[in-house]
Amino acid sequence: MVRLKDIAERVGVSISTVSRVINHDDSRRVSEETKQKIWQAAKTLNYQVTPIANPKARTRTRHHTSPMSTHAIGCILSLPDNKYNHPYFSPIIQGIEAKLLEAGASLAFLHTQAELRSTTLFESLLKSYQLSGIICVEGMDPAQYKWLKERVPNIVGIDVADPSIPVISYDRMNAARVAVGHLITNGHRKIGFIGGKGLLGQLEREKRYRGYRIALEEAGCVWNPNWVIDAEWDADRSYEQMKQLVQQVDRPTAMFCASDMMAIAAMRAAAEEGLSIPGDLAFIGIDDIEFAKYSSPPLSSIHIPKYEMGYAAAKALLDGLTDPYPAPFRMLLPFSLIVRKST
Repeated sequence: MVRLKDIAERVGVSISTVSRVINHDDSRRVSEETKQKIWQAAKTLNYQVTPIANPKARTRTRHHTSPMSTHAIGCILSLPDNKYNHPYFSPIIQGIEAKLLEAGASLAFLHTQAELRSTTLFESLLKSYQLSGIICVEGMDPAQYKWLKERVPNIVGIDVADPSIPVISYDRMNAARVAVGHLITNGHRKIGFIGGKGLLGQLEREKRYRGYRIALEEAGCVWNPNWVIDAEWDADRSYEQMKQLVQQVDRPTAMFCASDMMAIAAMRAAAEEGLSIPGDLAFIGIDDIEFAKYSSPPLSSIHIPKYEMGYAAAKALLDGLTDPYPAPFRMLLPFSLIVRKST
């Protein structure tokens, strides 16, 4: 019989590290490389994975007798890492868990895209759990998604582009138009963009970028490709490329950023280069994460109802388990402009 000790010795890590990975325990961080090695060793040694639910979730729900507690529900995030402390995704997860808790259910697992690169882990999900449903947040690898849809009876998406399932979202394109419109109302005509490519791999097809372009066209503002930063949704890249952008002789007077994290990083870069915000360069973001009001200066942003999206997605999934919807739907939750001193 293969033991955790055998896997630990094969990979060269402690038994406790192997245990955390096998049992999906994220109380301590384990690198993705080490996780991959552990799952590969488990597969090679033919270790039998025993299903175990999130211990925190099990503690929360053990007093419930609701029939929903018999359902295994998972969640997959389009994140490389940091699933419990991400300023945008964490409120979504909280909303999901809150609604499940109300129904006497809990998350059987919570995984990121990076974790699911392990084919052993991915294949073990359905073998370990008799899954009733999955909530996918912002899409996933097409091949993996197709594989899941063929095997899981109920899937609900948050910000995914699949017309065949219930989807909870917000109007990204219009949110961008409102943000850029705020800058235009404040007198700005030279407006840049910071963002990243969507799942389709083209910046031109990313909805927030399209909303930015539409807003410029509607107002008769000039679009300058030299003012567009593809930061690949990475705050470090936003910071580095903003440093280069402000060196241009002909530079924008305002920046629309497709996420607050990239906006805050870009503001830091501009300030370090001696620019006044918003005097020399104004900034507005999207998400309205908790940190936005504590940046220097506080960041104007589009508030996205993150917790509510998670709550609504969990409700849609639970409703579908007992009374399936006659047709898929797309629910758009309202967003709002939050004006602070960065504009």
